[in-house]
Amino acid sequence: MLNAPLPGFESRRVDVDGITINCAVAGSGSPVLMLHGYPENHLMWRYVAPAIAQDHTVVLADLRGYGDSGKPAPDAAGEVYSKRSMARDQLGLMGELGFTEFALVGHDRGARVSHRLTLDHPGAVTRLAILDIVPTRHVYGHVTRDMATAYYHWFFLPLGHGIPEHMIGTDPGFWINSIVGPLLGKGASIDPDVLADYIRCFSDPATIAGSCADYRSAASLDLVHDDETYGSGQRIECPVLVLWGTQGFVGRGYAPLRVWRDYAADVRGEALPTGHFLPEEAPGLVIAALRDFLD
Repeated sequence: MLNAPLPGFESRRVDVDGITINCAVAGSGSPVLMLHGYPENHLMWRYVAPAIAQDHTVVLADLRGYGDSGKPAPDAAGEVYSKRSMARDQLGLMGELGFTEFALVGHDRGARVSHRLTLDHPGAVTRLAILDIVPTRHVYGHVTRDMATAYYHWFFLPLGHGIPEHMIGTDPGFWINSIVGPLLGKGASIDPDVLADYIRCFSDPATIAGSCADYRSAASLDLVHDDETYGSGQRIECPVLVLWGTQGFVGRGYAPLRVWRDYAADVRGEALPTGHFLPEEAPGLVIAALRDFLD
């Protein structure tokens, strides 16, 4: 792990029902849980979190299977890395930290966990901010050639027989660079030391296995859960902020606000002039949007 990557934040390792969740905590005031995307860890919030912590208690957590959190062995049914299981981790983490209600901010995979957490535990989430995704159910229900090209990893990572695990494991650095680079906006980059930390985590075979299982569950059991929820008429009732990048596929391929209004009752948001990694490409704009939404 990087030395003091987030000055002012206290690193903690919290046991949640037998799974260790790695997190960093700072600030005071109403709590905000922030969840990272693929192939990152909580360091993706390094520019945004200190500003939000001026007015809130900010908790940055690594998802199970990622960063320095626990990495249980995947199961055939997909339950271990279902978004429902990953959401329970984060709800349990906040409970262990003393918070029964909190605002939730998620990017990419973390946003998918956040979506499920809000549906399964609506009384816990006061506000939900979603960064650069539309719901998994919508993505798989509207596959196009452009989507399959831009998000080819959605179809590669769920493959069985150990294929993606073996191929990524032969050169994790190549994989991380090859997946991050095309998703960045024009002229954007990730700090080399932070990118090195992402690669460090993916040099652990358990991270590779867990992250592949995450995508495998998204293409199977998560869709069952999503169809059940949607079919029952359940929608997110708390206020929802949606942010997306104009240079990424979400901005090119979808009408994010229109899509999310089919899944939530109170949706607002805006496009930012970035690629996929909004908090790392345009932290000032993300901070401004979150402050306005959270306060």
